[in-house]
Amino acid sequence: MKAIIPLTLLGLLGTAAACSHKSSTTAEGPMEVTVARPVIDSVVIHQTYPGYLKSSRSADIVARVSGNIVAKHYNDGDYVRQGQPLLSIDPTTYSNKLQQAEAQLASATASEEFASRQYEAMKKALESDAVSKMDVIQAESNWREAQAQIKSCRAAVANARQMLGWCTVRAPFAGQVSAPAYTIGAYVGGEGAPVTVASIVNDSIVRANFSVTDNRFLQLTETPEGKRVRLDSVPVTFGDSIAKTFYGKFNYSGIEVDQATGTIRMRLDIDNRYRELRQGMYCSVHLPVAVDPRAMMILDAAIGTDQLGKYVYLVNDSDKIVYTPLEVGELVADSLRIVTKGMTPSDRYVTRALLKVRDGMTVKPVGDAAKPTPQPK
Repeated sequence: MKAIIPLTLLGLLGTAAACSHKSSTTAEGPMEVTVARPVIDSVVIHQTYPGYLKSSRSADIVARVSGNIVAKHYNDGDYVRQGQPLLSIDPTTYSNKLQQAEAQLASATASEEFASRQYEAMKKALESDAVSKMDVIQAESNWREAQAQIKSCRAAVANARQMLGWCTVRAPFAGQVSAPAYTIGAYVGGEGAPVTVASIVNDSIVRANFSVTDNRFLQLTETPEGKRVRLDSVPVTFGDSIAKTFYGKFNYSGIEVDQATGTIRMRLDIDNRYRELRQGMYCSVHLPVAVDPRAMMILDAAIGTDQLGKYVYLVNDSDKIVYTPLEVGELVADSLRIVTKGMTPSDRYVTRALLKVRDGMTVKPVGDAAKPTPQPK
């Protein structure tokens, strides 16, 4: 048999439960939120410029002789050492030319020896009036002509030896080599004019190239030495593609202003010993332009974003939440964000539980900045 509970009793039970819940909420009090005050410190202010990377050393690898490519000595994209053989061109023609030049040198050497002995004999014969003075002069001329012929033949031998050496195409410096433009068996006619067969880059140091306005350039260079910002560790970032921040050292500025854009080219050297960066990548150069001795900063995690922009939750003297729009600057030390407008150094802001608070809500501040700033009497 089912128990029958009067409706009056059910109402009383519901009222009691509601009163019990209300009493529990009141007993708990306002929600605790952690608050902090802005940090005031000296900060270097940066301005961001778009840039791109270029290797510190790059070159076309050329063939300077003519012939068929007979061998390839590297894999596409290999990092090679300076002087390492890359391609071989058929050396037969140039080997024959070297042998011919060496033979002509040997002939010239023999002719010079004969002309020298003849000259000496003519000088002795002149002493006994066996020959005329003209004969001696002719003998000397033949000897000197033979000496000149030796020099010419030696130059021909050196040239032929150099051309034979060029049949092996070598890396001009250590670096990464591209795929060759010609395959084995292809003919290259490099003797008339050098023919590019590949390219090589050394990216152990990469250069970030960017441009600044002429006014900014003058600000960087004409500021008194004691107040000038340092340009030996300029931050360079790559957005979402590379999370790491690199640092470059300023090493060059253009010699003239581009009249079309009113800018001057500048360049940073970036250490890339682990070859994380590649030529042609786009980057953001965060150029230090000034020092703010009293920059105001708050935790970046405490800043929210909505349709109106950036905002922060402040806690007023009555411990109520105040939604406050902000204007912010750059990130400092990976966690602090510079505030340029919207707060004062004495303000308290919510650092945690941002999703649980709302504008006008009464809270219980906790933390080092829980107490309001005393107002002057």
